[in-house]
Amino acid sequence: MNSIEILGLVAATFTTGAFVPQVYKTWKEKSTKDISLTMYTILLMGAIMWAIYGFSLKSLPIIIANLATAFLLLIMIILKIKHK
Repeated sequence: MNSIEILGLVAATFTTGAFVPQVYKTWKEKSTKDISLTMYTILLMGAIMWAIYGFSLKSLPIIIANLATAFLLLIMIILKIKHK
């Protein structure tokens, strides 16, 4: 693994990890009043497209980051629908 891939994995960890506190807070408080379903849906579509792009490039950082982000976004969307 070269240094640019390591940089990509570190960046992926930060950008994906940024969603974890929001998911945790929403899960814990069961409040989604201030969460935009539209924004999270658009972000989910983008993350899925990025993952497809990553697969086409065979880029592990892009694939891992966007599949993990898509998973977190999907959880947020489910919580938003469940706790309307």
